[in-house]
Amino acid sequence: MKIAVHFTPLGVSAPELAGRGVVVIDVLRAATTIITALANGAKAIVPAATSEEAVRLTANLAKDGFLLAGERKSLKIEGFALGNSPREMTPAVVSGKTVFLATTNGTPALVAAQGGDPVLVGAAVNFKALVERARTVFAERSDLVIVCAGREREFALEDAYTAGRIVRALKRGSRKLRLNDAAAAASDLTTHFGGWADALSRCAAAQQLAEVDLGEDVAFSGKPDRFSVVPTYADRRIT
Repeated sequence: MKIAVHFTPLGVSAPELAGRGVVVIDVLRAATTIITALANGAKAIVPAATSEEAVRLTANLAKDGFLLAGERKSLKIEGFALGNSPREMTPAVVSGKTVFLATTNGTPALVAAQGGDPVLVGAAVNFKALVERARTVFAERSDLVIVCAGREREFALEDAYTAGRIVRALKRGSRKLRLNDAAAAASDLTTHFGGWADALSRCAAAQQLAEVDLGEDVAFSGKPDRFSVVPTYADRRIT
């Protein structure tokens, strides 16, 4: 039985993930936004690698059936209905809608994870439910890949911490478990923090969000187990 963690999606490919269970993490903020939107009634989320792709994918769709959402440098993309804030994903706004989402780190990581079976979307806000689902997948596959979105193609503390929490949860009661070096390091990393709020408060992404008056997104994202939804990504749609 093996768990592999990738601290960024660089080098992750569809053939490598074929037939393997995958968890994609982007705590600040795409995964949290996706989970919140689906929990609040969104029909589906379509991740796009770029804002241009999101616009192209919606070019021939009925205007009342979808929403464009996304960010660049943490701020809402000009012309889009929504940014990448989970606090924007209220039932009144997203219920019944398909959200086409383009973000700097999270949606490219999801696109890179195509090929996994299944591909789960995780963060602090659905952590308990995520671990339960991941444990089932792990028992069936004896193999799990955790892909962190990272931050601008580099290590992101909040994603690595979450990956470590998943590893530690799955290690309990498991024998003959093999971890790659990143999984072992992520597991050890969790011992250096007092919890989600502590880990998120120290990460660079949280500091950047605070600088653009989005600090409330960090507080929202750091509260675990808000939702029981575990989104699954297949055929370019998250449901």
